[in-house]
Amino acid sequence: MTTFHPQPDEHGAPVRLAHPSTPTATATWDDPASIATVIPLGALPPSLNDVPFAPWLDIPASTAEWQTVPGQAAIEEPPFAVPAGFAPAAGVVIVEDDGRVWAVAPSNAFGGYDATFPKGRVDPDISLQATAIREAFEESGLRVQIVRHLIDCRRTQTLTRYYLARRLGGNPALMGWESQAVHLVPMALLETVLGNPNDAVVIDALRRI
Repeated sequence: MTTFHPQPDEHGAPVRLAHPSTPTATATWDDPASIATVIPLGALPPSLNDVPFAPWLDIPASTAEWQTVPGQAAIEEPPFAVPAGFAPAAGVVIVEDDGRVWAVAPSNAFGGYDATFPKGRVDPDISLQATAIREAFEESGLRVQIVRHLIDCRRTQTLTRYYLARRLGGNPALMGWESQAVHLVPMALLETVLGNPNDAVVIDALRRI
């Protein structure tokens, strides 16, 4: 049976999922020691840790609106000097109130990631923080608030700034086409779920705060 993501890609084309993810039982969402997984349009409890799973209705519709998107914070940040030949990128590590951490499963393990943190390249005229909030929404369906700078990571083609963030709302079952599942992972199991070596330094930075 062929499975397609319910959302088309940026060109309007259907996205075939070669190996669809498997959701976990509803009870895992209320157990801080369990990994919880939702697939596109999958079942969820109405809320978690007293924060509802509700769609973000007033999503920014333009570059100007994303640049001023709520959730950005007046925090201390180190200089961000992108080396020649590299592109700027930004992402978020979203920590839930029960201590678990949100992760996304890129569709068809894009980039060699079975699971990772939401991130993406910075477009012109959009700040690092706004980019991180946008990528969190597009890849996980979540609406987040930036809390602090976490770490800057140099990758093959990008310098990525990661922020620590908390969930304000959104619905992970409404993840964009780039993700085929969204996970909520206990801190102790992050290396098990996020196995790509590129994420190890981010996990280490998270554990040091």
